[in-house]
Amino acid sequence: MTAPAPARPLVDLMPAARDLAEQLGGIPSRNRIMGELRVGAPKATALREALIAEAAEAETVPDPWAFAEPASGPVPVSPAPAGSAGHALGSAGHAQVPAVGSAGYAAEPAQVSPEPAPVPAEVEQVSPPVPAAYPPAAAVEASPQVAADGHPGTPTARRNGRRHSTWPLVLIALPAFVAIWAGWVGLGGLTGFGVVHPLPGIADGFSINTAITLPIGVEVYAAYSLRAWLSGTVPARARRFAKWSGIGSLAVGALGQVAYHLLVAAGIHAAPWWITTLVACLPVAVLGMAAALAHLMHDEGSEQ
Repeated sequence: MTAPAPARPLVDLMPAARDLAEQLGGIPSRNRIMGELRVGAPKATALREALIAEAAEAETVPDPWAFAEPASGPVPVSPAPAGSAGHALGSAGHAQVPAVGSAGYAAEPAQVSPEPAPVPAEVEQVSPPVPAAYPPAAAVEASPQVAADGHPGTPTARRNGRRHSTWPLVLIALPAFVAIWAGWVGLGGLTGFGVVHPLPGIADGFSINTAITLPIGVEVYAAYSLRAWLSGTVPARARRFAKWSGIGSLAVGALGQVAYHLLVAAGIHAAPWWITTLVACLPVAVLGMAAALAHLMHDEGSEQ
């Protein structure tokens, strides 16, 4: 018996969650995260909250190039220390300070240059503000590298890939629909299904053949369950139930077609009692499976 795979930490799941959000153009729902990343409800909730927090931080990050404006007005100049020779502190064009002799008296008044005052060093060396919170370094290092162009696993390849045509599926489904419909309706006629008046006293002229409930119920549920199984967007319990019930529906549909053609080929006009019993139970069974699958698909507490 193999040991279960260890749970992946949130740091390893964040890159995939960001890719999913970028693909959808917004914050995905918890069920979508559970289906795409194959995680449980607690981790899906934590990943969604982390994506919401990152989106909020991205909206409130200050502009890194919004530097402080230099102060207007003349720049204050400090006098030279006592005992100096009276030279100017700055280079050419800067303010000249009075020279102070050995006795501490000013030799000449200060000469101010007409050129504009330089920007203080404190303003020139202002660095861009750093945002309050960035993704941790471990998450950045763990982000997957962009694969080569055309790789099916990259979001870019998925977006740029051509959509597959669906018209061949329509051509395949049309003859199959005719054969399946005719087979189920014929088998229903051999097992007691027939024309009834569902609204007596209200619409006496309205009638319906109950045999059509067989192809509609069995075959439509088979397609519905296969979609839930193969989509990967439903919880694990619903996916398992859809898998086995869908395969079972296809098997029952195939057996129904075989039974009808064998009975017709043998010239039998009334099906045996055990075939009639099984066919009569199909609408009830299909209703129960469809209700159970719909409940499991909307059960947010189902673990992956």
